[in-house]
Amino acid sequence: MARIKDKYKKEIQKLLIEEFKYKNKMQVPMLKKISINMGVGEALRNPKLIDSVQAELAAITGQKPVVKKAKKAIATFKLRKGAQIACAVTLHGNKMYEFFDRLINIALPKVKDFRGLSPKSFDGNGNYTIGIREHIIFPEINYDKVEKILGMNITIVTSAKTNAESLSLLKYLGVPFRDK
Repeated sequence: MARIKDKYKKEIQKLLIEEFKYKNKMQVPMLKKISINMGVGEALRNPKLIDSVQAELAAITGQKPVVKKAKKAIATFKLRKGAQIACAVTLHGNKMYEFFDRLINIALPKVKDFRGLSPKSFDGNGNYTIGIREHIIFPEINYDKVEKILGMNITIVTSAKTNAESLSLLKYLGVPFRDK
């Protein structure tokens, strides 16, 4: 079992029940899924780039990514409908907890001048999005074989009803938030 999942079941559930006065364990917010998305605008000029990004995202997450295609054509960006422009992965269960653990304890501390994540990136429904500028912060990426350094969006979806519940859950799970 993943270390974070174990910590959640043994410690964090009790802390959240005390803090928000839940009547039973089913009301306690938890992680539902983590979605990772990497946009690859350069793939329009270099179609092989999407394959290397797909391989790198698979190495980071341990799951094969889905290639996303453009839904409509945009002439100013020379974008055609159906062109491959992004890779995405949705993680559930143990893979989700293992990725979350690596993100919080290994990858984020490697970010240059890291002072914590913004507590303002919640969407109002208890979900949190992190924007990362360089995907090479993950230890699974071999820096010498990277064609292009890309950013990624990581969305942590929780079962929390409010941002306050989600913020408490993520703080207890070890997410390093900076002071407002």
